[in-house]
Amino acid sequence: MSRGEFDPELDLVVERIIRAPRKVVWAAWSDPAQLSQWWVPAPAVCRVERLDLRPGGALVSRLSSDGMRFEPHLDAVVLAADELERIAFTNAIGSDWRPADPQPIAVTVEVVLAEHADGTDYRMIARHGDPASRGRHAELGFADGWGTVTRQLAALVESAGIS
Repeated sequence: MSRGEFDPELDLVVERIIRAPRKVVWAAWSDPAQLSQWWVPAPAVCRVERLDLRPGGALVSRLSSDGMRFEPHLDAVVLAADELERIAFTNAIGSDWRPADPQPIAVTVEVVLAEHADGTDYRMIARHGDPASRGRHAELGFADGWGTVTRQLAALVESAGIS
């Protein structure tokens, strides 16, 4: 299912069993209103400006720490969107299809959803171009940031009570 195997020298991963069906987890990724509820670590607020989950589509979001002023958060091109199974995107190319120089790092993200007896086996892999970028992402708080939004996603979909 994955384009590349996990490489511990280049990649970071968050894995979790989410106690909700894949269709509910997929909806939380594919519906802008739901995505905005969990996409950034609380108490920050997110606004999803574009969400076009198809190869060549866009994922653009803005972030606010005060709920008033929104700053750029992510401007990415969707590389893959296999319904109920996988979403992949990169910020190395902007939503305008121009090469980007994203700060603090360029990353390609792959989210894989698989069936699990307790709901959804959720795996998010952040792929980096070199070990230094991977290290920088880890130092900047990858585990805390992505771990937090994954917990927020789980809380949202698990509270829906859909089985």
